[in-house]
Parts: sequence; C-alpha cells; structure tokens
Amino acid sequence: MTAGPEEAEVTGPPTAKTASPQEPEVASPQEPEVARQHEADVARLRAAYAAWPREVPVRLAKRTSNLFRFRDAIGAAPKAPRGPQARPAGLDVSAFGHVLCVDPAARTARVGGMTTYEDLCDATLPHQLMPLVVPQLKTITLGGAVTGLGIESTSLRNGLPHESVTEMEILTGDGRVIRATDDNEHAELFRGFPNSYGTLGYALSLTIELEPVRPFVHLRHFPFATAEACMEAISQIAAEGSYRGHKADFLDGTAFAPDELYLTVGAFSDVAPWRGDYTGQQIYYQSVRRDKEDFLTVRDYLWRWDTDWFWCSRPFGVQNPMVRRLWPRRYRRSDVYRKLVALDRRYRLTSRLNHKRNLPQREAVIQDVEIPVERGAEFLRFFAANVGMSPVWMCPLRLRGERAWPLYPLQPGEVYVNFGFWGTVPLPASLGVQADGYHNRLVEDEVARLDGHKSLYSTSFYAEDEFYRRYDGEAYRALKRAYDGEGRLLGLYEKCVTGR
Repeated sequence: MTAGPEEAEVTGPPTAKTASPQEPEVASPQEPEVARQHEADVARLRAAYAAWPREVPVRLAKRTSNLFRFRDAIGAAPKAPRGPQARPAGLDVSAFGHVLCVDPAARTARVGGMTTYEDLCDATLPHQLMPLVVPQLKTITLGGAVTGLGIESTSLRNGLPHESVTEMEILTGDGRVIRATDDNEHAELFRGFPNSYGTLGYALSLTIELEPVRPFVHLRHFPFATAEACMEAISQIAAEGSYRGHKADFLDGTAFAPDELYLTVGAFSDVAPWRGDYTGQQIYYQSVRRDKEDFLTVRDYLWRWDTDWFWCSRPFGVQNPMVRRLWPRRYRRSDVYRKLVALDRRYRLTSRLNHKRNLPQREAVIQDVEIPVERGAEFLRFFAANVGMSPVWMCPLRLRGERAWPLYPLQPGEVYVNFGFWGTVPLPASLGVQADGYHNRLVEDEVARLDGHKSLYSTSFYAEDEFYRRYDGEAYRALKRAYDGEGRLLGLYEKCVTGR
C-alpha cells in the first residue's frame, strides 16, 4: 500500500514578483565591539557550563529543532520539577544566533553556531554572496548542519556544509573553548566534528566560505520514465556539469512513482522573463511535474521547499486552496509544521484516532540516506516495493575534497544520491509488538547492502557494535577521550539510537 505524507497524519522531514529583503545591518570585519561582545558571551556560556550540575545531562535551550528523535515514547521530554530542586531548562545559547561579520572581499563569513540559514542568507545575499551549501529549511542552524550534516542542490558541486568551514570555535565536553582548523593541533576534532551531533562539544562560531550568486535561478525540469535512466543522467551531469545544454549550478530531483521521476537542473541567471512565487497559492513540488522550466529569485529558490516542508504540509490541509487562503502566510513554514508534529506525538492524537477507527497503527519513516549512484535504481525499486511512500526527494552529492570525514565515511570522488522520505506507513497487524521499527529496520538493512549511509537526525535501530562499525567508533572514542574524558556529554550511540 502506498502511503504518501498526505496520509501521514502530521509527520515530517511555490506566479508573482517577490520583493528583495532589506539589507540587514551586518558587522564588518573591522568592528571590534562585535568581537568583544562575542568574547563576553563565550565567557558567560563557559561559566554556565562549568556550573551545570554534573548529574544532569547537558542540553541546549533552543527555540527550534529539525531533529526527529523525540526524547520519550510520547514525543516530548519529561517536564522538569519545579521548586528549589528544579533542574535547569538548558544552556542558554541565544547569544550565538547571529552573523558576526561578512567579508565580501575574502568571500567569508564568521557566524554564531546557532544562527539559522535564513538569517545567514539574509546577511550574505545583499553582498551577492551565499554559503556554498544552503540546507533547504530556514531554521536549520549552521552549527546543526555541520555537527549533524546538511545537504542541498549545490552538493554535487560543493559537497556538504562542513567542507566549506575553515575554522570552528568549539566549547568542548571537558569545558575548554578551542579553535579547530584543518591544520592546527585540533585538526582531528575539526575533521571528527561533523556527524558528532553535539556529543563532543558545541560550535560557538564558525568561519565559512561564500560563493557569488546571480539575481535569479533558471530551472528546467527533466522527466524520466525509469530510475535507471534518471541515475544515468545524474552520472552524466556529475561528469559534464550540465544536461542537454543547461548548466548544473544546482541539481536535485523528485520521484513521484517508479515510472515518473524528474531531475531539476538550475543555472544562475542575470535575467528572468518571469518569476515564480511559491510562497502564496502556488506549491513548488507540484510545479515540477507541471512546468518544463521556471525562474526564481535566488532567495526564493533557496527556500522553495520551506513553504510546504517539501510536500509534508499536506496532512495539515494547507495545500487545499480554501485552507491555504485562510492560513496566514507567516505560518507557512517548516518550523510551524514541526511544532504541530510534536504536539501530535505528545498527545497521541493521530494514534488514538486510528485506534477508534479500527485503522492499523502507522510507523513514522523519516529518513535521509546516501546511496552510490550506480545502485540508486536498486534502492528506489526496494523502497517502492517495501515502503511505498511517495514522493521521494533525490539530491546528488559528492565530497568537495579528497579526504574523507571519519564519522560519516563517504568516499572521495564517489557520486551518491541522497534519498529523503518523510511520512508514515501502516504497520502489518500480524507483527504485533514486533512491529517496532519494522520499516525503518528494512531501510537500514537495504542501505547497508547497497554500501550506503544513513543520516542520524531521526530514529535508528542499529546494535551498538554495528553502529560504531558504520560510523568509525575507533575515531569517535579517541575524540571522546581527548575532548570529553569525563563523559559529561552523551555518547553518539546513546544520543542517536537509544534516545536518551
């Protein structure tokens, strides 16, 4: 049975002109007061961390989250007790949520680790610059994309977000604040920080490279009738940098069915005969199968998926034209939908409704996986037969550099395709209590069979020895001993699998 996100009752992982954002006040590299304030904020956070009760797990106080690992069975952390013995709510890292400076001449930016990509791009686009990779949701933070990995349609050209970081300022688990680069005494931490998910420390600031942009992006949507033909086209684009004469500055794709797939190839452009707008009544992913080409402003292109959380806004009814007109535009955002998902899980609204209707319980299958391009068609066939969710996002990628990153060991030079799928599917009633993680385990096993990798932002079911075999446990344990010897922060397995 096919179960798309419109049937996925609130789960997860856009033609008019749009105005350019007003240029924000961005600190120049020469403003010493910004540096002094940042140093004071670092000192305050370090003192707060030192004072944190040793018996209490360290958590960050964050306004938003893009993780889908909920802390307990009903999807929310237990409430902290009140009174003199109350536990602290979390380390306040709000001071690290802004851009420290943009250097247009050097094409770099120094950015607080909790800065969202929405704020980061609002600071860089007025300089006709953008980060080399901009993950597709506005509230993903730079620090989160580095410590938890990120991806987008420039990843075939530019790799992953951490590959454009030149320096990290990290509060380590043992309470130090260190500067890590690829060639200093903390180089091993610099290379082991990606995919560590805050278990080695927290990025307080990062210096990143930027690249120049043009005002618009010209999109062309190419259809394919088979997964094999689609994967072959990806390999061709990886080798040539274009497809049918259209330059591939950007590349991603959408699989609606085994015989209906599209690659969207985007090229920077100085002109736009028209401009698409998918922040209002029009819905971006629907245009992929309807239109042959499109033009968007750079900013609207970067956030084309956010308005409808890819296609996952369907369970909320927001894609119904009447509801859409009534739903305020400011609430058509991925972080709003994510909060609704958390409420649903906390109060088990959907689960209870399904039970009353005698409907089968459903399993959330919210994952991103990387598969070598030559085996991508195999994965899509497996997924259609065993999970049956659609659409599926496809995002080709290749490491930018020649060195691997130990905790997520993609092979340099290898072309992969990220497949993203976010929704629920009905569980086989015959499995009973054995149904826990049924489809997710199938996915994990198939990804391993195809020599792929699975992101860790959502649920995982690996045994501990298998987990550390796949994510370089030897390198991780060495870093843990060096930077969090007392184990004040959770271990990677405990955080990403057992859900502590």
